[in-house]
Amino acid sequence: MNTEKRRKILEIFRDNNPKPETELNFSSPFELLVAVTLSAQATDVSVNKATDKLFPVANTAQAIYDLGVEGLKDYIKTIGLYNNKAINVIKACEILLEKHGGEVPEDREALEALPGVGRKTANVVLNTAFGWPTIAVDTHIFRVANRTKFAMGKNVDQVEQKMLKVVPAEFKVDVHHWFILHGRYTCVARKPRCGSCLIEEHCEFKEKVYPDE
Repeated sequence: MNTEKRRKILEIFRDNNPKPETELNFSSPFELLVAVTLSAQATDVSVNKATDKLFPVANTAQAIYDLGVEGLKDYIKTIGLYNNKAINVIKACEILLEKHGGEVPEDREALEALPGVGRKTANVVLNTAFGWPTIAVDTHIFRVANRTKFAMGKNVDQVEQKMLKVVPAEFKVDVHHWFILHGRYTCVARKPRCGSCLIEEHCEFKEKVYPDE
């Protein structure tokens, strides 16, 4: 895909959704960190249902740490892999309290040192909580980037590096939100909704799918 076509796609996304936001519910960097950690292999809807009950009761590192693993499990047991996630969140809270005064550090290395926090989660927190021009590549972004030929790669790291290279600075803060939403609602995995796609004209996916086919 050439530079002109990529820019057109980004302009269309921006015109349609100038201020994209995550669909996870949060009101602080700490709440976002917890929500993103819980969202691994789970839907944002399922995470929101759990955190809508959790955060009014405990939404700081100290408060969640005080719940303990078993106490936290009661709030997140509807989420996949909740046992491991509860352990990781409690350990992360302990580290935040010991090393960062209970606050979420605006630092990639420090974030990735937290249990349950990998590069993707760190990217989301740095981007969404602190406004960094990071690009968190999840399954949706990986699919859309490859299917459209916008930024092709064999794994998420390759796609991230390619997108960082080809996306102009003015779009970097918002691009991962646009691609996630596009992959979640239009460019879906099994049968993409090409007929209702904003960027269909510029997409280089050859096997486009339409409702009447």
